[in-house]
Amino acid sequence: MNILFDHQIFRAQEYGGISRYFYEIARRLSAENECKVEIFAPLHINQYLVSTSSIHVVGKKITKPPYSGHIIRNINTALTQLLVKPHKYIDIFHETYFTMADYCPRSAKRVITVYDMIHEKFPRNFSRWDKTKHIKAYAVHRADHVICISENTKQDLITLLGVPKEKISVVYLGYSLGIEKSDVKPAQVEKPFILYVGSRGGYKNFEGLLRAYSCSRLLKNEFSIVCFGGGVFSSREISLIESLRISRDKIKHVSGQDNVLASLYSSAYVFVCPSLYEGFGIPPLEAMSFGCPVVCSNTSSLPEVVGDAAELFNPTDDAHIRSALERVVSSPERIKLLVKNGHERTKIFSWGKCAHDTFNVYKKILGMNQ
Repeated sequence: MNILFDHQIFRAQEYGGISRYFYEIARRLSAENECKVEIFAPLHINQYLVSTSSIHVVGKKITKPPYSGHIIRNINTALTQLLVKPHKYIDIFHETYFTMADYCPRSAKRVITVYDMIHEKFPRNFSRWDKTKHIKAYAVHRADHVICISENTKQDLITLLGVPKEKISVVYLGYSLGIEKSDVKPAQVEKPFILYVGSRGGYKNFEGLLRAYSCSRLLKNEFSIVCFGGGVFSSREISLIESLRISRDKIKHVSGQDNVLASLYSSAYVFVCPSLYEGFGIPPLEAMSFGCPVVCSNTSSLPEVVGDAAELFNPTDDAHIRSALERVVSSPERIKLLVKNGHERTKIFSWGKCAHDTFNVYKKILGMNQ
């Protein structure tokens, strides 16, 4: 089977969840004797592609240009049109993001992955000039087959875009920080703390977490909140913290590489995910893998991912967020059970299984499963 991944996400992300997903499945499929895998990314900025020799990459990493990325996109698109579309020996062409451009080889079946339906469900979080949802709809309907990363995303895709269910397969993501637990050092953060990971705006509902925290004497007196990644606190966030009368030394921001995040997972009292919507939800699995109890929203794909290994709450109800956190932090027995269930839950998900299931989807599309 000849499999080709396009340039889109690799010219857009130096690091990131989507490029990590394609890197992980591409390098595992490359190890299969049945597969010839190639990533066609003439000019890219992606660090994953230069950290491995197991993937055949057609292209070169460049320094992230100070000028508009449109130039790099146009160069990549032109070269793909010229060199890839006429190709007669590609079986699977997997588009790594959404585009109006059509450079699928004539011989290939076109596959696309849909990660979430955030643009469709939360349009107010995006500029009115953002065309992602329109381009996505076009790309999805044009594809021969669609992979969704959760059953919840599949149902949203059917409901919102009218995609036939027989055109969709669900393949769960894997997770891995690539850090051995024995190598993790304690976080240089005052304990005990509640850990929050990633971006904080809009549907991520960080403000709901702050409101819930501010209403709890137990949480405010005994715990700080440590936020990893997502950029420094905005003026809006600082104003909200002050208006809620939360001491500024109780809300901390930390940034760094995966080793820093691993140390925070290992040291946190609990991990919290108050998001209103997630297409999958890798951070809860990462937290579980490091023995950190998880408290998270009961919406979208999150219950599907965490199963019985998390304390769930309604993210639209600040009091419900507060009581869920209080139940866990005040109960050593509940913490012990969540940690135990978390270790079992993470066994369901891996990049190896993700690659294996993706390969089975390819075979199904090509009629090779008989």
